[in-house]
Amino acid sequence: MLALTGCDGGSASESASAAPSVIAPGAPGEKATTLSQEEAAKALPDDSPNAADVTYVTNMIAHHQQALVMTALADTHASDKQVRGLAARIDAAQGPEIDVMEAWLKTHGDSHGHDHSKMPGMATEAQLAALRQARGAEFDRQFLRLMITHHLGAVTMATEVLTHGRNVQVGEWANEVIAQQSAEIARMRAMG
Repeated sequence: MLALTGCDGGSASESASAAPSVIAPGAPGEKATTLSQEEAAKALPDDSPNAADVTYVTNMIAHHQQALVMTALADTHASDKQVRGLAARIDAAQGPEIDVMEAWLKTHGDSHGHDHSKMPGMATEAQLAALRQARGAEFDRQFLRLMITHHLGAVTMATEVLTHGRNVQVGEWANEVIAQQSAEIARMRAMG
């Protein structure tokens, strides 16, 4: 039988009231440190939204809105079933994302005063007019070309906010945009 003696860790009430420590790993080759909860909270990086985060969310709303303009045409203008399916998936994903980003902006930023025409990947009014006029295989070709460019622009914007932004939520959205839209670009290139 094993008996433990001399292990006085303090009274039960002291142990129950002491807040647990946080172990913070050190840099490679350095030892970990033990921090109180208060010290750990202070050591966290500031993830409050900065101007890059607000600009990204504001611009991505406009970017998604233009994608929805293009996808809305596919049901009646496209001849290729794959193009119609892709447009429906983009529409189903980006509509709700707009709602989430608009709610985030109400809490974290101001969505006024941005020039969306200079965003990467945005179609011009002339390109949108031509897409509205196109039907069948010509629509499919124009849609894929414009949407590939549009998605490449979104990936560029997401990459930029990962470099310059600091909000964790915005960073997660940017990573999702990069993953999802890069996969869709590959699919569209295979379709074209």
